[in-house]
Amino acid sequence: MKKLLYGISAAFLLLVFSHQSSTAQLKRFSIGPYVEAGFPAGDFGDSYKTGIGVGLGADVKLIAGLGVTGSVGYMRFGGKEVEVSDGSTAKVPALTAVPVRVGLKYKFIPLLYVKVEGGVANFTGKNDGSAAIFAPGIGLRIIGLDVEAKYEAWFKDGTHGFFGLKAGYNF
Repeated sequence: MKKLLYGISAAFLLLVFSHQSSTAQLKRFSIGPYVEAGFPAGDFGDSYKTGIGVGLGADVKLIAGLGVTGSVGYMRFGGKEVEVSDGSTAKVPALTAVPVRVGLKYKFIPLLYVKVEGGVANFTGKNDGSAAIFAPGIGLRIIGLDVEAKYEAWFKDGTHGFFGLKAGYNF
């Protein structure tokens, strides 16, 4: 009797999971939270430490692997101690921003995609103003888990560029 009960339970779970994955394929819209890390590059890395961010992202599927993406988040890069012209050191204040991005995403195969986003990073705290964003990347999406590697550049008074790793879950 236990073997029959286990067999029925296993069949039921298999049916539920196969139905869930087939309906996930038909979804045209998804939304979910993400976390990201930014590793400053070039001159930006001379003044700032690794950045950490959180946010909310969304995807809308269009046609034949093409989709539209968007996100809004919060990103913080801690400041480093730097040497100033008189030989002393000074602490650079942290750079905090609210990046708002929109872009296009293309899936080569069901799991692998390339993405390009643009937008604006609105600086908060001691920094003032906003910067234009350009961010190409490549990612992997398995069911709802989305992992992306990217390079992101913020353009204001020079380029603040960083390599990023982003992980999120889309519902």
